[in-house]
Amino acid sequence: MAEDRLPLAGLTVIDCGQVIAGPTLAMLLGDFGADVIKVENPGTGDQVRNFGKAKDGVSLFSKLISRNKRSITLNLRDERGQDLLCRLIEKTKADVLIESFRPGTFDQWNLSYNRLSKLSPGLVLARVSGFGQEGPYRNRPGFGTLAEAMSGFADITGQADGPPTLPPFALADNFAALYGALGVLAALRGRDARGGRGQIVDVSLLESLTAVLGVYFVEYDQLGIVPKRHGNRTASAPRNTYKTSDGRWVAIAASTQSIAERLFAVMGRPDILKDPRFVTNRDRVKNVEAIDEIVGEWVGRHARDALVEILVRAEVAVGPVMDVADLAIDPQLRHRKTLVKVADDELDEILMPDVQPKLSETPGRIRRAGPPLGRDTADILATTLGLDAREIEALRAEKVI
Repeated sequence: MAEDRLPLAGLTVIDCGQVIAGPTLAMLLGDFGADVIKVENPGTGDQVRNFGKAKDGVSLFSKLISRNKRSITLNLRDERGQDLLCRLIEKTKADVLIESFRPGTFDQWNLSYNRLSKLSPGLVLARVSGFGQEGPYRNRPGFGTLAEAMSGFADITGQADGPPTLPPFALADNFAALYGALGVLAALRGRDARGGRGQIVDVSLLESLTAVLGVYFVEYDQLGIVPKRHGNRTASAPRNTYKTSDGRWVAIAASTQSIAERLFAVMGRPDILKDPRFVTNRDRVKNVEAIDEIVGEWVGRHARDALVEILVRAEVAVGPVMDVADLAIDPQLRHRKTLVKVADDELDEILMPDVQPKLSETPGRIRRAGPPLGRDTADILATTLGLDAREIEALRAEKVI
């Protein structure tokens, strides 16, 4: 597909986000065709370049999170860097600016929304922070780990007799990016439908993850229930991970009565449903230890792949517990092209998740992996802002770019 046919083609996004949530928001917009200009600190770049693993000194995380972006370096702590950002907004008539500094930082740098929106009246400013732009926590350092702890997520995750458990990946950041992208698109739709004015999108890591746990607040309000850790179990049973005879694991979810009936039938145990402890889902949840023991014993007599085949044929909800090596060769993901190889100047080819979700007529596309730091600085300053080579070199020498 030609780049100008992508659904967000024609939008200009300036990504001043840091680390994960803000830059991921920008990545999502870039995936669907927006022209994303990534603004990074001269010399050091976005801190995400030092996160995770590297190959030959090249940040692998940055290759993913900065895909479909152009990279420019600007020192936003310097008045000249601030002015260059403003000129960039004005010249491109930027549609979206993303920043994820501590609340108030952009205002201190004379980059208030009032000033920026005069340069591009339709500008949507997405502000991503740990706790939001207002409130008693606004000035605290905001990281996904804190949101995962404070949202209630960690408190309900893990085994009943174990500690609160944090996810091993950036869960809160990614939810904030998704909600932020939704907010930006809604603001753009509102702008284009109602007079062309932009607005501020206030994205909080804490609030984004709290929203995902929504039903627990309804239950607390109406029933006074505070959820506790109970491992893999939920409001249906049997539902758990079970160890197979070859030392591997499967997940089984008998979330409806019909699936439970099919499971017990293929186990050769239709009599289970005659036991008053297991007749309905509510009965089984009350006696979850007993039903899990029965299912676990049966699962433990089978090798994983053979068991999955048996249960799939019986139309029981089952899935092997897979690692990334399994996923890289999984036939479903291969058929759907969920993971794709992306050409890259530094690392030749890189396997990464493709754009989600899939659109039937105007799907997103990964045009390029994340660029080296500042690769596009000179080109953008020259072609967009009209600076000549001497001006660019002077700015570089003075560490403004």
